Amino acid sequence: MSFWIYQLLVGLSFGMLLFISSAGLALIYGVMRILNLAHGAFYAIAAWLAIQVAGYSGSLWLAAVCGIAATVFIGILIERYLLRRIAGDELPQALMTFGLMLILGDFALWAWGGTPQTLARPDWLTGPVRVAGVAFPAYRLFVIAVGVLVGALLWYLQARTRVGAMVRAVADDVETARSLGINVSLLSSGAFATGTALAALGGIVGGPIVGVHVGTELEVLLLSFVVVIIGGLGSLPGAFVGAIIVGLVDTLGKALVPDFALFTLFAPMALILAVRPTGLFGREP
Repeated sequence: MSFWIYQLLVGLSFGMLLFISSAGLALIYGVMRILNLAHGAFYAIAAWLAIQVAGYSGSLWLAAVCGIAATVFIGILIERYLLRRIAGDELPQALMTFGLMLILGDFALWAWGGTPQTLARPDWLTGPVRVAGVAFPAYRLFVIAVGVLVGALLWYLQARTRVGAMVRAVADDVETARSLGINVSLLSSGAFATGTALAALGGIVGGPIVGVHVGTELEVLLLSFVVVIIGGLGSLPGAFVGAIIVGLVDTLGKALVPDFALFTLFAPMALILAVRPTGLFGREP
């Protein structure tokens, strides 16, 4: 029984990390209809920067703030000076963000080298905690709590605030939203910055668990795509449910049938798409 409890908690922690990392991808597509292929690069850049700042300052909180702030600044520059020039053209936007992912990945390799690194954990989260009689890393429980908190905040902002209502209006019909006086440009920039911040937060939270290495941006992008495709492109509730499914399936697959780990990861996506091509929470166009 302890084996299943442990694997369930590991799967949930991995799922919450995936949700934090992929929620921004879903948000940006839902509001701006941009398939941001540079999303994984934002995750990796934030992790690298945080590790660098932590090494110089010794402060994990300062490292987290600097990593997120710098990554958001890069995201704002990309949205303002590059993506706006090809607004509305989904294919050129996807190609541009893919190119940016490669550029940022090569920059990270040049700046920090190819040696895998991990971000240190806070001292108060280094020990184990007993859950249902099972010793479980405190930091992974912290990741679960952060994921649930991020999900609750995003739900509240989207469903209970005026800004959330405007975001839903822009996602449903841009022209009608613009005619109602909504500043679509400002809202889109805010959505892109928020999505970038979520990717950066994923890099900070995931730094002590999975670390960062050459190719992290591609791995994160692939897993984020699996999550949002299962949940439905542009759906934050779908990203939450999809992340839990992927986290549990991936963890149990590696523990029970490690030789078929990739199959167990992609099989649920294929199955769900066969039944619901738009994903669990996706809407018909």
